Amino acid sequence: MIRHHHAAQRMYNLSCHTLRLALCLCLLSLILPQWAAAVPKKTVKRPHKPLNCELCMHFTLHQHGDSSPAVLIIGGIQGDEPGGFSAASLLATRYTVAKGAVWIVPNLNFPSIVRNSRGLHGDMNRKFLRLDKNDPEYFTVSRIQELIRHPNVKLVLNLHDGNGFFRPRYEDALRNPKRWGQSVIIDQNTIPEHLPHNNLEAMGQQACDDANARLLLPTHRYYLKNTKTGDGDHEMAKTLSWYAVRNQKAAFGLEVSKEFSVEARVYYHLLVVESFLRQAGVEFTRDFALTAPGVLAALQSDVRVAFADNRVVLPLEDAWPRLNFLPLPKGELKTTTSKPILAVLREKNELSILYGNRRLIRIQPDWRDADTGINSVNVKVDGIEQTVSFGQILAVRDSFHVLPISAYRVNAIGAKPLSPKSTPQAPDKSGLDIRQSDFRPRFSLDTRATLYRVEVYRGQNFAGMFLVRFAVPAAGPGRTILPDAGGSRFDLGR
Repeated sequence: MIRHHHAAQRMYNLSCHTLRLALCLCLLSLILPQWAAAVPKKTVKRPHKPLNCELCMHFTLHQHGDSSPAVLIIGGIQGDEPGGFSAASLLATRYTVAKGAVWIVPNLNFPSIVRNSRGLHGDMNRKFLRLDKNDPEYFTVSRIQELIRHPNVKLVLNLHDGNGFFRPRYEDALRNPKRWGQSVIIDQNTIPEHLPHNNLEAMGQQACDDANARLLLPTHRYYLKNTKTGDGDHEMAKTLSWYAVRNQKAAFGLEVSKEFSVEARVYYHLLVVESFLRQAGVEFTRDFALTAPGVLAALQSDVRVAFADNRVVLPLEDAWPRLNFLPLPKGELKTTTSKPILAVLREKNELSILYGNRRLIRIQPDWRDADTGINSVNVKVDGIEQTVSFGQILAVRDSFHVLPISAYRVNAIGAKPLSPKSTPQAPDKSGLDIRQSDFRPRFSLDTRATLYRVEVYRGQNFAGMFLVRFAVPAAGPGRTILPDAGGSRFDLGR
């Protein structure tokens, strides 16, 4: 009886405990939702997700001229200012220096350029006074600081796109002393007399005068702006130009208005830069006319990317926005670009090619084992035989004919005829006369249907590719490829 009594007591206690626990859980289910709603939610700021290898996109240095004292020109410190980095790109690729030295960094903040962002990790032009070693841009800032301090560098030009139009006196909301566009910026009037280019005020005013002699419109007038940084301007004390001045280098910020198209911005930047080059004793030539149409043509020409040691070359001036099944060798992706603001990025299973901040094309690669047994093929072009290297663009008036190659096959992408030795798995079009009418236009590389791929294989291994371009029809320009003039606008133009 005693055992039964104790067992019943234990069962009773357990039931009471279970009942109390159930009541507590019930109360909590009623209280917790109201309590959670009353507590402010903490916003979790997700870190920027970089494009593949975006953090590996270091800036490039282009050195022209001899070992003379150098003019250092910098573009792209803020990624949403295409006038500056596009002008610097032309200086790097389309100018020749006969006397003196010009060093150009056209793509200082390259990851921000391709993202069309002022700064992915904050404003880089505010990181020159002090910077934590853990900052993602510490390496980039340290490299450009080292370049500024180089003994050969005597003059530094930092290219920007600024809001509105700087005016010494208030005219309206777009034209007033707080705006930055159409100005040459100095931090102070002079640097020590023993230094080259010590009269900053006189040099800056001369650059304004030279630009004002060639304005597209009278309202685009340039003015000199002195920020008087040393008098206590704490924001300007963080900038690249003030860093250069503190290191006894003549330095200027060149501002063009964001109200202009990209080609107009580049035109004005080049006017001002050329004035400074002449004042520094640099003798130079360029291979285009310094006019608005001349600048536009220079920006839109020679836009190309090469892969696999130039075995695959793609002109992009008039490319379709998508290209499928481009054969590329497996392994490391080796690329060469014709302009320093062209970028090739991996995005998932595709490649994206950007010109500054504008995506030109997405490519779906057909990854293949490589064959390097040959570097060229023999082709009859309009009846005349010639040797055509991989990567070459072949001009064709009427027809072309790739001579058969032992152990290799040729595939003219989109062409209808096939040679007798073709199979469905290994099409071959060598030994055939091929005309433009034989190609289906949807396989062209360009929107005008004049440019086609001719690929060479050994079995299934990819050897290389050349392009055939038929006579270009008299037509208007293709789609816009210039870097986008848009982007976030900020009151502070530098």
